[in-house]
Order: sequence, then C-alpha cells, then structure tokens
Amino acid sequence: MTIPLLEYSPVSQNQRVASYEVPGEEQPRIFSTDNLLSSTDLDALIEAAYRQLFFHAFAVDRESALESQLRNGNISVRDFVRGLLLSDTYRRSFYELNNNYRFVEQTVQRVLGRDVYGDKEKIAWSIVVATKGIVGFVDELLNSEEYLSAFGYDTLPYQRRRVLPSRTEGERPFNIKSPRYDAYHRAKLGFPQIIWQTTVRSYVPQDKKPKAGSPALFLDMARGINPKGNPPQQISSSNIDIEKAVPYRRR
Repeated sequence: MTIPLLEYSPVSQNQRVASYEVPGEEQPRIFSTDNLLSSTDLDALIEAAYRQLFFHAFAVDRESALESQLRNGNISVRDFVRGLLLSDTYRRSFYELNNNYRFVEQTVQRVLGRDVYGDKEKIAWSIVVATKGIVGFVDELLNSEEYLSAFGYDTLPYQRRRVLPSRTEGERPFNIKSPRYDAYHRAKLGFPQIIWQTTVRSYVPQDKKPKAGSPALFLDMARGINPKGNPPQQISSSNIDIEKAVPYRRR
C-alpha cells in the first residue's frame, strides 16, 4: 500500500499573487513549442531546458536521443523535461550528492518554478522519494495540477514571478540560491574556500607603476642596506705629542 502525499498548506509566494506586470529585461522568457517559428527557436528551447535543470550541460551531459525525439515531434516538452530529470547526470549531480530534503527542494524549484512552501512540503515529497523512488517522485510532480496549469505539455518550466514591482531587487535565481552541492560536498570536492587576509593590498594603476630604471624601484633596496660608518675618535689635546705628531723637514 502506497502512502498518499501528505497535506501541506501553501504560503503566499509571489507566483500565487495576481499582479499587473510590465515586461522588461528581467522578465523571464517563456519557451514553448506553440510559438516556434524555426529550428533555431527549438535549439534555444533545448538550451534553456539544460540551463533550467542542470544550470550548465557539457557535451557529455547532453541527451542526444531525447533531443532528436523532441525535434521530430515524437515527445512533448514535458516528456523532454521528464527525460532530463531521470538522466544519469541529474541523478549524479543532485540525488547522489544531497539528502532527500535538499533533493526535493532543488527539484521543486526547477520543475514547478517556485520555492518549497516549507518543511512540511519537503517532508511530504521526501516520503514520495523514499517510497516510490526518483521515477515516482518525478511523475507525481509532472502530473500535478500545479505543473499542468502553469506549464502544461508544451511550455518549459521557468522561475515564476521573479520580478517584484514593489521592490528594487527581485528574487535570486535558483542556481545561486540553492547550488547543486551543499557545503559538505563543496568542501569534500575541494571547491575554492574563502581566505581572509590580514593585509590589505592597494591597487596601483598601470600608468602610475614605476618603469624600468626608475629610482623608486631601488628605494627599498637602499633602505635595506643600513650602512654603518666608523665613529670619530675622541682624543684629548693634552695627550698629543705635537713634536712627534707634526712632521717637519730635516735639513
């Protein structure tokens, strides 16, 4: 007997609030097969799918079979997204390097285009991952009423309502807010660490740097010599034998 999805209460996120939006540069571009005009538009849709799910896909990460089926019209955009979510790349990058809670959070962000509603939603979907596996979890997300009403079968998922008209800054992208590796795996894989320096380095423009032959290049060397001269001898005049000390010419 399978455990049904636990109930969780949605919170008032941006995508749930109706608003009049003026299109701008920060407005997300919607990719759909309904308005494709050429094969170039389909290439842009495929690249956007890799950015949405993988953030970046190398040549070895690309799914050539899925791309061919999508180009030939054998599968829909929803099926293409399902194939990428069940690929070895997504499994290695997100499922095997994270716990179920973080895996659920990242997948919900990329598939439903929103943040999770809280710990209750994480727990609910984590139970689905534990009981039905990745395939069952992905299928329930793609078959959910929220996904079908927001994206349907022909629209690629995107981060919904990222722009906030009442704020100077919108929401951060999901790949920056929730990177694929958590802090533990970033340290284990040897990612660059932040090292604070005690000395502050000053920047000197190129035109103000001393050129070859400039005395400024030898200033530190001259300061490091620290020459030591012989101190003058202090002799009293009473102790000087003038007759012997002063030379004279003999006849």
